[in-house]
Amino acid sequence: MGSSLALTLLVSFLICLFQFTRCVSSVQPLCRSDERFALLLFKESLAVDKEASAGPFAYPKADGWKFQGVDCCYWDGIECDHNTGHVTALDLSSSCLYGSINSTSSLFHLLHLRKLNLADNDFNSSQLPSRLGNLSMLTYLNLSTSSFSGQIPLEISWLSRLTSLDLSNTMRLEFGMFSHGGLKLERPDFKSLIQNLTSLKHLHLRHVVISSPVPNILANLSSLSSLDLSYGGLLGKLPTSIFHLPNIQFLDVSNNLQLSGTLPATLSCRRLKFLSTRFTSLSGVLPASIGNLHSLELLDVTACKFRGPLPSSLGNLTNLTELALLNNSFSGDIPSFFSIPSWFSNLNQLHELHLPLCGITGPIPSFFANLTQLGVLDLNRNQLTGRFPVGITNLTQLESLSLGTNMMEGALPDSIFGLENLQILEIYSKQIECVLYLSSNNLTLLSLTSPNTTTSLPMFSELGLGSCNLRQFPNFLTHQNQLVYLDLSQNDIHGEMPKWIWEMSFDTLFLLDLYFNSLTGFHQSPTLLPWSNILFLDLSSNLFQGSPPIPSSSIMVYLASNNSFTGEIPQLFCSLSSVRVLDFSRNNLGGIIPQCLSKASKSLSVLNLNVNNFHGPVPQAWLNGNKLKMINLGKNKLTGKLPRSMARCRMLEFFDIGNNQIRDTYPFWLASLSKLKILILRSNRFHGEIKSREFNSVFPKLRVIDISNNGFIGFLPSSYLESWIAMKSFHVEHLSYMQSSFYYHMFMAGLTIPDEYNYSMTLTNKGIKMEYTKILEVFMAVDLSCNKFSGEIPESIGNLKGLELLNLSNNILVGQIPTVIGTLTNLEALDLSHNQLFGRIPWQLRQLNFLEVFDVSYNHLSGPIPQGRQFGTFPNSSFDGNLGLCGNPLSKKCEDLEASPPPSSSTFEQNHGVGLEWRGVLLGFGIGFLVGTGLGWV
Repeated sequence: MGSSLALTLLVSFLICLFQFTRCVSSVQPLCRSDERFALLLFKESLAVDKEASAGPFAYPKADGWKFQGVDCCYWDGIECDHNTGHVTALDLSSSCLYGSINSTSSLFHLLHLRKLNLADNDFNSSQLPSRLGNLSMLTYLNLSTSSFSGQIPLEISWLSRLTSLDLSNTMRLEFGMFSHGGLKLERPDFKSLIQNLTSLKHLHLRHVVISSPVPNILANLSSLSSLDLSYGGLLGKLPTSIFHLPNIQFLDVSNNLQLSGTLPATLSCRRLKFLSTRFTSLSGVLPASIGNLHSLELLDVTACKFRGPLPSSLGNLTNLTELALLNNSFSGDIPSFFSIPSWFSNLNQLHELHLPLCGITGPIPSFFANLTQLGVLDLNRNQLTGRFPVGITNLTQLESLSLGTNMMEGALPDSIFGLENLQILEIYSKQIECVLYLSSNNLTLLSLTSPNTTTSLPMFSELGLGSCNLRQFPNFLTHQNQLVYLDLSQNDIHGEMPKWIWEMSFDTLFLLDLYFNSLTGFHQSPTLLPWSNILFLDLSSNLFQGSPPIPSSSIMVYLASNNSFTGEIPQLFCSLSSVRVLDFSRNNLGGIIPQCLSKASKSLSVLNLNVNNFHGPVPQAWLNGNKLKMINLGKNKLTGKLPRSMARCRMLEFFDIGNNQIRDTYPFWLASLSKLKILILRSNRFHGEIKSREFNSVFPKLRVIDISNNGFIGFLPSSYLESWIAMKSFHVEHLSYMQSSFYYHMFMAGLTIPDEYNYSMTLTNKGIKMEYTKILEVFMAVDLSCNKFSGEIPESIGNLKGLELLNLSNNILVGQIPTVIGTLTNLEALDLSHNQLFGRIPWQLRQLNFLEVFDVSYNHLSGPIPQGRQFGTFPNSSFDGNLGLCGNPLSKKCEDLEASPPPSSSTFEQNHGVGLEWRGVLLGFGIGFLVGTGLGWV
């Protein structure tokens, strides 16, 4: 028994020893000291800024990294190899990092990295470091939404082991048109980047400026399952071979307006789940084989050029959850779209159906009631008729309903408001007073003023009641405590805002639009608005009086123009750290502009104080690094000099200080503002000569300059005219408006908030003071009138080919009218009146086919007035005060010789061509003879 006990103890001991040895051998080695040090150096090279990450779960992961204590393999965001201890994964996504990464960064000492994720940080528009190519072990690289810019380095293409590459950007591009900044693919181009990355499964280049065709070699990436090339400015035809990739599941080429081509007749990408070609130029018909893509869950062909009937095979897509067909050229009404209702009812997983702008006619089919999973139904802007089908009220999952701009009639069933999930209801009409209609239909909804409606409605998150002829705030809003978006614009709501509105959705409301009503004020003053998370507030075009209300610090866009606000701007506006747009234009505000506004410009993009009664100096302390794009201080009573600190506003595009009492010399230092497009110094007391000083390139992007009604002297600034590069060409294909864009960090699907502010100005054009509420990028004007400029008009004026308006009137200019003005073929208004010009009006001005206004009155011009074309439309007053002029429209007739225009080239050649030809031959023979004789003698 003793021996068996000893044997048992020995076996137990051996088992324990084996387990202990196994445990010891399985202990992960410590993180290597050199790599721990590299990680700490990388952390110290960057700052932590909570605004650098937009993700809802962002936090500074690297804050817990310490030199001593926990092994770095256990740090947040770090993974190590279990055998070697090398760092193999670094995930600092959404870590609130701010700064830049250069090629000397300690990051590139981590040579064993297989995964690198720095997404959702702010690397301050720095370039991608080329040394990324040295991390040859990488299989996963994600640098998306991290504010990198510039050319993507060729070295990225060396990472041949990559299976996932995401360089998507956050720069917003509208319909394929680029904004500035962001990553781009030029050299290397798209083909060069991917030709070695043959193992890729995921390639995301959203918002990367590619501006080249999609390379055919994409079809060689047989492992590719996810491809996002949206907003890339892609050119040419989309290779049909992409639709034969065997593993592709996600394909997004949307928002590339110049991308053309057709879908192949046979679509063999059977695993495809997501397909979006929205806002491209793809055309042709949707092939019947699209019905074979049984895995498809989303199909979006919005605003393409597809035509013809929809294939009935769409009914085979039983997994489809979102379908968007709007704004194409599909034919027929819904019954002919879906002539066999059974196949349409097969789409029983459909959650979103978008069919606006489809030219649909006839009634809404009753079979819509079979789509029981439907959450979004958008039939806006069609030609639907008939009554609302009661069966739709059985769609218990319905969250958003839009039937706007149709021709339906009858009563909307009350049961629609029994849908508990209904959150978005777009309702606006100009037809029926105090009764809501679904946008230009004849559908009676309910009486908004009835007290019985206050508790019977569901809780909405978005509510559009614009243009409903409302005369008071709807009573049912008193119980709406979950509103995110409320639009009451363009009604006739009058009087004070009721007290109860202060309790409405005070912690959920993001947008409140009260534009164009007759509201007069608030029940208390000064007013602190209650909505703690408000982002967008529009109070413009009302009758508000007193001091402007103060929003919470969350506000991004504050619009209060066209009211009767009085007093000074409250100092509390300087503490709004997130505000992008501040518009108090066209009010009765006065006092001195708060100096703190210039110091609070870190986030401010638009400051518009136009048409008020402000006096005193312009704010002095404009900060370095501010983001101001528009400053409009025009039409006030400001005095003193312009502060030189305004040269720190390096992003400024629009500056208007016109119609004030500024006494200063020309602010030559403004020439450092290379992005300036609009400069208005009109009607002040500027004086002296205009000199470019030390700046070589002056306003290369300038499109409008108005320095009229001042006291400038000396010659016209020829060197300035030479450097106005933007005015030297005219690109009609880029018909966009000058505006400032701003961005919201929002994660709520379906919520649309205005994110652009259009620049506006007043300018004298064609003799009329005109208000430009929007300014086209292609509009170009130069107004130097009503000064004391002397000398001749420089020939360099002929370089400004894009000019539509040129006003040099009321100066002391001498000499002749330059013939090069005849090459400014976009001119619509030319005013050279009230100068001392002499000589003839150049016949070349007849080439100005768009000229509507021409004025050379009160000069010393002589000779015949050019005849024909636009000159037949100008009145006598255009030529008054020039005693030597003759010809129509003046009563003074020209002598025959004087009146005849220069002969045309064809007539001249016909009459004198032979003589000239022989003269040329004889002249050439004589010169040749003399030269030959001379050379022979030498």
